[in-house]
Amino acid sequence: MQNNLSSQSNNSKSISNSSLAILWFCRVFVGLLFIFSGLIKANDPIGFGLKLEEYFLVFKTTFLDPYSAWIAIFLCGLEIILGALLLLGNKAKSVAWGLLLLIVFFTFLTFYSAFFEVVSSCGCFGDAIPLTPWQSFIKDLVLLALIIYIFRYRKNITPIIKNEFTRGLVGFFVFVFSFGIGIYTYNYLPFIDFLPYKVGNNIPELMVMPEGKHGDVYEHVYNLENKETGEKKTMSDKQYMDEKVWEDESWEIIGEPTSKLVKKGYEIPIPDLLISDSEGFDMTDEIINNPYYSFLVVTHDITQLDALDLRALNKINLVLKELSIDYNIRTILLTASSMNEAYHLNEELDLILETFYADGVPLKSMVRSNPGVLLLQNGNVVNKWSKQSFPSKEELERNYLNR
Repeated sequence: MQNNLSSQSNNSKSISNSSLAILWFCRVFVGLLFIFSGLIKANDPIGFGLKLEEYFLVFKTTFLDPYSAWIAIFLCGLEIILGALLLLGNKAKSVAWGLLLLIVFFTFLTFYSAFFEVVSSCGCFGDAIPLTPWQSFIKDLVLLALIIYIFRYRKNITPIIKNEFTRGLVGFFVFVFSFGIGIYTYNYLPFIDFLPYKVGNNIPELMVMPEGKHGDVYEHVYNLENKETGEKKTMSDKQYMDEKVWEDESWEIIGEPTSKLVKKGYEIPIPDLLISDSEGFDMTDEIINNPYYSFLVVTHDITQLDALDLRALNKINLVLKELSIDYNIRTILLTASSMNEAYHLNEELDLILETFYADGVPLKSMVRSNPGVLLLQNGNVVNKWSKQSFPSKEELERNYLNR
């Protein structure tokens, strides 16, 4: 009798070879996708943090904004850990629960974004692979189905590494790597820059529509009413002009026309860069097309600078001050903060930098550090540094100024 019970118990835990093959496919697909997604976002945790701030605004949780980058690092690390442990077969039950809870949360978030049109891009794969909310939602539905299968057969997942000590050691390294990569890129800029201000790009070229390219095509729809009969109808702007309805004075346009996107066109990579001086004059062309080296010290928000940031900014200022004695360089502070805040910062640190102003959105794209530094020449991004990695005077002379 006891043997029969034991045999039934073993059979309940076993699955067919075909089901086991499907389980392996789900493990590999979900595991690799979670690792890839986590790594892409961990490459730029500040950028992912900015995307999280959009969600915080939607759900009225903006008190989390100061912690957005660290929340991003945690979520990226969690994705990598869950993906890696799923492949390794470690802690299968806990991993299955973690995957299920995470994908249910993400599926709700992407559906809410798509249905209510509150966030234009989910940031699932960072700036490397931009997805629309509906594309993200479909992706999450597929993952949800696969993870439900994994969850159902979680008891049949066995560790690849049999030795318990080795398994624990590998798990520890996965944990350290998963969070370490986000912390590193937070301090020292992304390994791979997917933004338009990356090293090697020419900024002026990315601010205009290339020859042969066209922008988005929209259709404008008019609401019309006949003044004599009261008849109402709608028609497109093309139909309105082709049929010369505008010549018939009995028809009048009611309200404002509505617009809908007919054809997606080419998007100018840098559509919003406008640099102005304290009097509001446009200085963009003069600054970005300077034939000599220009050091742009970017701080999108002066009020967010803490004591360590100010110390780093002071170090940058001192290095540039020494270089400006012997070299024909231009040194600029570029900020989205007010003139009053820039003035107080200048007084506090005795900055050698000329102060100019731009919107915070392009500044956050220029360099994922507050402060950060761009080196420009003839519109080209020669290099960029975070507040932690800005080089010494000797390094700058050796690598750039004395070449």
